[in-house]
Amino acid sequence: MGEISGVRRRFVRAAMNAPFLEREEEHLLAVRWKENRDEAALHQLTAAHMRLVIALAARFRHYGLPMADLVQEGHVGLLEAAARFEPEREVRFSTYATWWIRASVQDYILRNWSIVRGGTSSAQKALFFNLRRLRARLTRGGEERISSDVHAKIAEAIGVSKADVALMDARLSAPDTSLNAPVLDADPGNSAERVEFLVDNSPLPDESVSDVIDTERRVRWLQQALEVLNERELRILRARRLDDEQVTLEFLGDRLGISKERVRQIENRALEKLKRALVEKYPQASGAFV
Repeated sequence: MGEISGVRRRFVRAAMNAPFLEREEEHLLAVRWKENRDEAALHQLTAAHMRLVIALAARFRHYGLPMADLVQEGHVGLLEAAARFEPEREVRFSTYATWWIRASVQDYILRNWSIVRGGTSSAQKALFFNLRRLRARLTRGGEERISSDVHAKIAEAIGVSKADVALMDARLSAPDTSLNAPVLDADPGNSAERVEFLVDNSPLPDESVSDVIDTERRVRWLQQALEVLNERELRILRARRLDDEQVTLEFLGDRLGISKERVRQIENRALEKLKRALVEKYPQASGAFV
C-alpha cells in the first residue's frame, strides 16, 4: 500500500510540476495531433493539463469514491477532449477540456456511487450533483428531512419534477445495504442474512416447465378437435372465442347474413361439438378446458 501511495504522490507531483503552455504552443500541439496524429504532441498537451484533471476530480472527492479513480476518469475525459478539439475555433484547450473532464468524472460517480442508479439525463445529473447544495441553502443545513415546499423549490431551480427531487433525496439520504448483511433481530447462532428473507413469488422452475408443457398439449388437443366443425361453425367460434379481438353477435350476423340469435345458436352448437370431440379423443382433457 505504501508503494502504491508513493506512486500516486509522484504522479500528482509530476502533473503539478508540468510546465504551463502558452496559447500559441498549445495551439501548435493541438494542430500536430489533429492533422498528423503526433503522439508526442498529444502527450505533451495532456500532460500539461493533468493539474486541471486533478483539480476538477478533487471537487468530487466527498462522494466517497477513490481519488485515484476520479483522476483516472478525468484523464479519460481529457483524452476525449483532445480527440474532439478543433484548434481552428481559437478556443483555449483548457476551456474546452474542462467540460469533458467534469462530464467523465460525473458519469463515473453516477455509475459507481450507489447500486441504485440515479439517472443519466442532463436534468437528473444536475439534480444529483446540486441537490445537497440547494438543500443546505434552503434548509440552512439543519434538517435531516426536507419539506414538500423545499422539494418544490429545488425542482423549480433545477428544472425537474417534484417527484424526481423527492426520489433522489431518498436515494442520497439512505446508504446501500448489502443483502448479505446480518439481520439484527436474528439469533446470533443462526447468523441469518437479509437475502434469506427475500420472497420470490414467481413459479418454481419445475412448475414453469410443467405449465409450458401443459399449454402446448392443450393447444394441440384443441387444434385437432376443431377439425369436427364445419366452415361456418369454425369461423364463428374463432371470431367469438379464439381471436385476440372478439366480435359481437350482431357484427357476425351482419357479415354472415343471419340474425344475431342464429349466430348465438351456432356458437353454442359448435362449443358442444368441440367439447364432445375433446372428451372422446382425449378423456384426460375433460377438466383442462373449463
